[in-house]
Amino acid sequence: MMHFAQDLRDELEEMAASGALKGESLISSAQGARVDLEQRSVLNFCANNYLGLANHPVVVAAAKSALDRWGFGLSSVRFICGTQTQHDELERRLSAFLRTDATILYSSCFDANGGLFEVLLDERDAVISDELNHASIIDGIRLCKAERHRYRSRDMADLEMRLRACVGARRRLVVTDGVFSMDGHLAPLAQICDLAERYGAAVMVDDSHAAGFVGPTGAGTPELAGVQDRVDILSGTLGKALGGASGGYISGRADIVALLRQRSRPYLFSNTLPPPVVAGSLAALGLVASSSAERGRLDENARLFRQLMTAEGFDLVPGKHPIVPVMFGDAAITGRIAAAMLDEGVLVKAFSYPVVPKGQARIRVQLSAAHSDADVQVCVRAFVSARGLVEGTRRTAA
Repeated sequence: MMHFAQDLRDELEEMAASGALKGESLISSAQGARVDLEQRSVLNFCANNYLGLANHPVVVAAAKSALDRWGFGLSSVRFICGTQTQHDELERRLSAFLRTDATILYSSCFDANGGLFEVLLDERDAVISDELNHASIIDGIRLCKAERHRYRSRDMADLEMRLRACVGARRRLVVTDGVFSMDGHLAPLAQICDLAERYGAAVMVDDSHAAGFVGPTGAGTPELAGVQDRVDILSGTLGKALGGASGGYISGRADIVALLRQRSRPYLFSNTLPPPVVAGSLAALGLVASSSAERGRLDENARLFRQLMTAEGFDLVPGKHPIVPVMFGDAAITGRIAAAMLDEGVLVKAFSYPVVPKGQARIRVQLSAAHSDADVQVCVRAFVSARGLVEGTRRTAA
């Protein structure tokens, strides 16, 4: 046991030395464009709060009211006594919003992806997955017995080669993120659907970083790409743009959802979503459906941030999504930049291996509709100041 404990300490020390050790920021306020951290208010540029709904008064009021009407929790899984009429309403509203046949709720999108593949695929089948897909997809695929193929991210020639390699499989499923969370890149869904149809494969998209704000009505990347009727399975989260609390879903063909209700283990063996979360998510959906103002503000904030950072000479991953990776390469330098920015009153997070490939350390900035132009300008100035401070320290050390 002593050797075991020492091995763990050594591993943690190695992570700390390489700049890969992750710490938690203790927030003493509600989520928003500003949060209280370390007894002071700082600008927050690392939340998934894309539409600024995490503390929206309409969402908060709905959750408060739900406590009185529906209670705190249900102490049950869905199929026993854990389904209130509002759970059914949320599933129906999500289906209408996403323009799918049916939807099934999970406690998280991680669980949704974890409970999908083993229900649909076995050793007679094949799954073809983008190499940069979310960890929940990777883990979910590991739980099934299907033949596994990975294609180079967004590389359609490589995807076609993988599809050709599994033409003898009973079922073939192409799986991709709609938006890749570390880069902000969008999957080429129209081309993916073309190839899938040519080779008789189904298509599954995890749209967690798009649902609520990407596309003309916010329905996500399939809507943006014009392929809503060609994507067989959508997974997504209620924990980002759609209220920011918790919960995930699988949405798609009615037969797929019906089978998941019978066999998906995270659905069958996890407590149902708490009533206040369901009510708040319904309110968030209502806000998304009633106005495009937040989506427009989010797009403008992303455009402004990219423009100002480019003018200052920073290396950005190209794109239009409100995920904006600022590339530094070296993990230790990236960590020092993030720390210096916090001293300037701006909260961002450094990402390095194994979250991203070695040598591609970055600060992933995430814009919100709750940010003002002034907030964006402060963030850019903090990047400039931190870069100067870190570069000055390096020159002094040399």
